[in-house]
Amino acid sequence: MSTAPAGATTASSTLPAVGMVIGAAASVQVGAAVASRLFDPVGATGATALRLGLAAVVLVLVVRPRVRTWSRRQWLLSAGFGVSLAAMNSAFYLAIDRIPLGVAVTCEFLGPLVLSAVLTRRARDLVWVVLALVGVATLGLGGDGAGGDLDLAGVALALVAGAFWAAYVLLSARVGAALPGQSGLAVASVVAGVLVLPAGLAGAGTDLLHPAVLGLGLVVALASSVVPYSLELVALRRLPARTFGVLLSLEPGIAALVGLLALGQALPLTSVVAIAVVVAASAGSTLSARRERDLATHPHVPGG
Repeated sequence: MSTAPAGATTASSTLPAVGMVIGAAASVQVGAAVASRLFDPVGATGATALRLGLAAVVLVLVVRPRVRTWSRRQWLLSAGFGVSLAAMNSAFYLAIDRIPLGVAVTCEFLGPLVLSAVLTRRARDLVWVVLALVGVATLGLGGDGAGGDLDLAGVALALVAGAFWAAYVLLSARVGAALPGQSGLAVASVVAGVLVLPAGLAGAGTDLLHPAVLGLGLVVALASSVVPYSLELVALRRLPARTFGVLLSLEPGIAALVGLLALGQALPLTSVVAIAVVVAASAGSTLSARRERDLATHPHVPGG
């Protein structure tokens, strides 16, 4: 058993944790890339239904939430969490059916970035949001990487996904405080799966039950939910929040790389620069917010 004090980090524990966060981000994007392979047989709504439905089954079997003792507030929080999961994933999958993965994740990232700036209540943090907005606007100049303009509906859907990602962040914190372990997430996944199932069935019908489709759906569910959630849970116990946030800011860049390697979605230089700008804005916002909390907790005393 480690004798290090709670919250302490060492080189031996930090380096693997960094790998876990990057691995979790890569897993999510690989899951999205695999999900795009489902769009032809079952459509984006069918892929969403498979991802959320199968993830719910896996999480319920693993977590086994004890819901009989839940209060009305706990049920409402989990239900709201499930709604945000359903809306976020539905909008995102519809987006990546229209625009490259890296572009979609970059646009989606505006949601939590704006939320972070709002929660810090510092006017200068709006600079990071403006910088990110410039980056997203620049994406339009780069086109889709295939010589065409970006699909505006796809961009709008990615922004909607970002808004629900911000709601997901807020509700995730409340559900985590109100319910033990991953029980809230497991029930929220069931709610999300039930909500998206009708659209998935309407779009794909019995094709959702084809063995090959179910197999790909299970890969998506594991890569997009079970693996990254597990890795992040362990990493958060070993990394400072600031380090975790900065590493998470790499996600748009990771998404662009996965899109290139797995889907052949090469982006023009202007789009690559735009994604780098958004990554820098997100990392800067994370560091700024952390610095504000540090100063509030440990104010600097001149001459000390």
